[in-house]
Amino acid sequence: MYLSRFLSIHALWVTVSSVMQPYPLVWGHYDVCKTQIYTEEGKVWDYMACQPESTDMTKYLKVKLDPPDITCGDPPESFCAMGNPYMCNNECDASTPELAHPPELMFDFEGRHPSTFWQSATWKEYPKPLQVNITLSWSKTIELTDNIVITFESGRPDQMILEKSLDYGRTWQPYQYYATDCLDAFHMDPKSVKDLSQHSVLEIICTEEYSTGYSTNSKIIHFEIKDRFAFFAGPRLRNMASLYGQLDTTKKLRDFFTVTDLRIRLLRPAVGEIFVDELHLARYFYAISDIKVRGRCKCNLHATVCVYDNSKLTCECEHNTTGPDCGKCKKNYQGRPWSPGSYLPIPKGTANTCIPSISSIGTNVCDNELLHCQNGGTCHNNVRCLCPAAYTGILCEKLRCEEAGSCGSDSGQGVPPRGSTALLLLTVLLGTASALVF
Repeated sequence: MYLSRFLSIHALWVTVSSVMQPYPLVWGHYDVCKTQIYTEEGKVWDYMACQPESTDMTKYLKVKLDPPDITCGDPPESFCAMGNPYMCNNECDASTPELAHPPELMFDFEGRHPSTFWQSATWKEYPKPLQVNITLSWSKTIELTDNIVITFESGRPDQMILEKSLDYGRTWQPYQYYATDCLDAFHMDPKSVKDLSQHSVLEIICTEEYSTGYSTNSKIIHFEIKDRFAFFAGPRLRNMASLYGQLDTTKKLRDFFTVTDLRIRLLRPAVGEIFVDELHLARYFYAISDIKVRGRCKCNLHATVCVYDNSKLTCECEHNTTGPDCGKCKKNYQGRPWSPGSYLPIPKGTANTCIPSISSIGTNVCDNELLHCQNGGTCHNNVRCLCPAAYTGILCEKLRCEEAGSCGSDSGQGVPPRGSTALLLLTVLLGTASALVF
């Protein structure tokens, strides 16, 4: 008896949950572009800002080295392990898989021991500078969501610059400078991210925090994305609403975390001393075991899915938008200028959907499947929406008082309370559940 009552209550809860589906359990993730909701006027589409999940972006990049022949092993050469001039019996040989160190080993799984790594040729041509550019390209605009982490198998370089591009490598801007001596290397006073603030978060700094050293815990270089987020969202990133609000209203801040390419410029290897030991040049080289870049495809808050096909990332656009970044309105949906979605108001944001063009009005302006009239409007012969008195627009998407500039608490016009039918149904179902139990 009790089992049957439990099953009945469970069935009722499933029904209620399906009705309440539009209201996410965790707000602010923007992982749904649209959903059908139930109002007193019936079932309508509710559109909202949306974005893909954050993921490991190194799975989708292409890497390029300059100079292209800088990788060790062709011809084979010996090098000194950990920069020790008395341990120079290690060999790099591109023709032998076990001794080769190609660029793709910067991005493979690092669960094995010993770790795999890319390695440059040694500084055998000293005093000519040993410099390498490592370019990471996505052929797509991406938004960074976590720290960029570079793990060196060699000592961390004495001088390095991390750069970004927003135009597919045509132009470059510095992200951060790294040096054992910032003033000597780049004529900049040393700083760390902790020296920044909300007002100076976009400042390009030189840090001495990550230079030199051979111990296990001193192989890593960071570009601190999360520390910069924390200026707006708090030290544990709990106030994401504040961060989203800043990203929404400050284009320079949003662009700061947006890239199409990254470039690691290795300018001087780890010397560890004032002078270069010219008798043991095989101790100087670069070696990187891992690079981590987390982010998401930039889809302008018009998509939750980014597909990787034919070595290319593309947003699967919603809201009647199109393009690699959902950066324009689809044909026949240019009734108003394209606009990116907005994180505001929290928690669902604003979709800023593209609406049908006036010149395209004809059949299938509305239907009962995909093009629902909004806010209680009814579709008349698939050619126009019959809107309630308080609404206007092709799909009844706008308040009439907005056009007159008279919306307000006293206007008597506003968005009908969503979910009232669902709440009524919940009350009825709970009452029924009580009867079943007692």
